[in-house]
Amino acid sequence: MDSESDKQREAEADVERELRQGRKFNPREAMARMAGPGAMKGASPVSRMQQAETEIGTWLKCNVQDVAGALQATLHRQLKGSERLLAHPEEPLLSLAGRCRDVLASDYLLEELVRECDAEWGLRMDERPYFNRAGVPSDPADPYTIESVRRALADIVTRLADPGA
Repeated sequence: MDSESDKQREAEADVERELRQGRKFNPREAMARMAGPGAMKGASPVSRMQQAETEIGTWLKCNVQDVAGALQATLHRQLKGSERLLAHPEEPLLSLAGRCRDVLASDYLLEELVRECDAEWGLRMDERPYFNRAGVPSDPADPYTIESVRRALADIVTRLADPGA
């Protein structure tokens, strides 16, 4: 019986070789072969966490007025791999709204976010960042002040609460 099953496997391998000779090889097929038979059926090769992180980044780029992009990048970076996102990867925009509410509720977190945005802006623009200092009025050229970031975060929370807004 073993010789009969060996002959059948050999015949199947011959047929498969013949079929593959006329086909072009592509990366998708390579991934499918590496994963094994049936591994990719109905599943995305992108993890749910990566999908959630991408959804947050896309939403921020499409919905947040931020010419330099430092606020978008900073919020996105803070949420990537965060406990909040890990707990609910199926609802990433709720994680974003929760983070914005947390920052709005804490003067310390807001100041830290503004400081990170200023640093990010400085890196992106290859300029010295405008850091806020206690008791000193904000520089008029500073794109990320406590008030401007507070307004942006409040706008994010509002948009996420009412997607039609």
